[in-house]
Amino acid sequence: MVRGDLLRKELGIFTFQDLLEHYPFRHVDRTRVERIASLHPGLDFVQVSGILIAHEILGEKRQKRLVARLRDDSGVIELVWFQGISWVEKQMVVGKRFLVFGRLGFFQQKPQMAHPELTPYDLETIAHAKILEPVYSTTEKLRAKGLNGQAIGKLTRELFKRITPQDIAENIPDSIRSTYKLIGRFQAFQQMHLPRSTQEFDQARRRLKFEELFLAQFIVQSIRLQRNRASRGFVFERVGDLFTQFYETAIPFTLTEAQKRVLREIRKDLGSGCQMNRLLQGDVGSGKTMVALLSLLLAVDNGYQGVLMAPTEILAQQHMQTISGLLSLLDVRVECLTGSNSAKQRKPILQGCEAGDVHILIGTHAIIEDQVKFKNLGLAVVDEQHKFGVAQRAKLWKKNTIPPHVLVMTATPIPRTLAMTAYGDLDSSIIDELPPGREPIQTSHRFDQTRPEVMRFIRSQLDQGRQAYIIYPLIEESSKLDYENLMKGYEEVKSYFQEPKYYISMVHGRQSPEIKETNMKRFVTGDTQIMVSTTVIEVGVNVPNATVMVLESAEKFGLSQLHQLRGRVGRGGGKSYCIMMTGSKLSQEARARLKIMTETNDGFKIAEKDLELRGPGELEGTRQSGALQFKLANIVEDRAMLEVARNAVVDILTADPELQKPENQGLFLYFQRKGGRTGWSRIA
Repeated sequence: MVRGDLLRKELGIFTFQDLLEHYPFRHVDRTRVERIASLHPGLDFVQVSGILIAHEILGEKRQKRLVARLRDDSGVIELVWFQGISWVEKQMVVGKRFLVFGRLGFFQQKPQMAHPELTPYDLETIAHAKILEPVYSTTEKLRAKGLNGQAIGKLTRELFKRITPQDIAENIPDSIRSTYKLIGRFQAFQQMHLPRSTQEFDQARRRLKFEELFLAQFIVQSIRLQRNRASRGFVFERVGDLFTQFYETAIPFTLTEAQKRVLREIRKDLGSGCQMNRLLQGDVGSGKTMVALLSLLLAVDNGYQGVLMAPTEILAQQHMQTISGLLSLLDVRVECLTGSNSAKQRKPILQGCEAGDVHILIGTHAIIEDQVKFKNLGLAVVDEQHKFGVAQRAKLWKKNTIPPHVLVMTATPIPRTLAMTAYGDLDSSIIDELPPGREPIQTSHRFDQTRPEVMRFIRSQLDQGRQAYIIYPLIEESSKLDYENLMKGYEEVKSYFQEPKYYISMVHGRQSPEIKETNMKRFVTGDTQIMVSTTVIEVGVNVPNATVMVLESAEKFGLSQLHQLRGRVGRGGGKSYCIMMTGSKLSQEARARLKIMTETNDGFKIAEKDLELRGPGELEGTRQSGALQFKLANIVEDRAMLEVARNAVVDILTADPELQKPENQGLFLYFQRKGGRTGWSRIA
């Protein structure tokens, strides 16, 4: 009972199925036994066989350890246990032969193993040694109760004695298994745990990887199908006077072909009668806000209200300033609602929203508060959507009897493979070109010893009337150190720019919101030429006159963050520069990040590299879908398989959306046993 509870708590093993899916992390050839005299530091996991010649418990209380010595015909090795001592000691019989398997170490140039597996050398052991031996992960608490990797292996072998292929229902249709040469599910589990050859193991791994991708895609595509079939949406029937007048007379630049294409996709959604749930991806400066504004005008033209929700007050104010300026000649009431609004300021805004007099409301999460009511909300635009949780976005749906159309935007380009997995239930649009006249930002990597040269370059830009950012990394675990580094950097910058004609703003997390806002505005209006800051300016500052971005300790930034920060310059017509400063000692991964930044301004290429370097497990901003929680599959390494699995799912759902055909009954029953076909929220 105790061991069962521990398996549940420590490894999440509640059922026999969970045990089958607790895969070994490696297999070793247990037929190979090393001689103790031949062991050397170049070896990792090894197996030796010999006679146990001694064992004793040394130390007291927390310092206790069990030490044993094993001898073969060539030498002696020391074995040490710090956990589960009582259980291990019960197995020990001096003079008996044992097989010992574990990670090899050396202490004072003598071979040693810590926490090895100890197995009596008998006929049963020899029989099992004829196959590849699985090695399972475990925990210290489990080891203390006798559930080391070897014991988990015994549980799994015992399970296979008790189950048959009929107990492991197939969940991939036979036609797909035949087309892609996939072995059966029971066979795959058996060969994953107890392969007789590496070929059998590879077959099992391939089948189970495909299954993970196939089932994840099935959930994602089912949600998409259900939404398209069942989610009623407001119909925006016409392109009205506001849209036409703004499009023909007020847009300050010509839309790119990518923007026009995305607008056509959005207009088609808004007229379909189904609720729109569309993800709009666009690199920094690609014109997503203009597409969002035109979409909001479509809503207003059709008698509906629109909202634009941003993650920070700075970004909300930025949107308010931009949009209200663009719409100044049109009869459209635009308001901004954030946590900073006083009660006196909030009252007319709330009344206007409920009466329908406010056509477009821009704001932070204050928009989703219960007291904010709309007469007829038809479109919700969520900027930097990964900054909002599913529950927050869900509140937008309740602002009307029929949920409004939803357009979610991100300036962090998402690799196609990640989009297919984490955002596959959304329709996706990509603005993949920059407006004409935008010059690529020139990016360079400089070492600390070239700092005087970099400062001279900044001075030359300031003397031409330009502005510059100098950004320091933010390490949450060490806010004190961050502050000290920033202040030291600020003093250093002041020493380079002592003349009265140079003014410097500083922004950091310890400042009050009022001081932070004031210093930010001074830079935005051009009253200061240099902004020394932490990464609080990553999103939401638009200063077209800023042409230089210096990133201090650039190796401490992630690729996505480097790209976002670089996007704060290059927003005007002039040539812009990003200079990444580092020390001379850099890890290989840091060098790879800095190299890709100097090679391209393409956010999608950078995102692909980021996915490759960090892997899907560390990605920020993915939805809380569970779609990335794979045990075997990897969306970087298994991109081709992901494509195949997705296409197979689309073919099934197109031909048989309710899974009524006989060949799809296994898949239908699998999800029925899991508690329904989909368990995810329909919230975008």
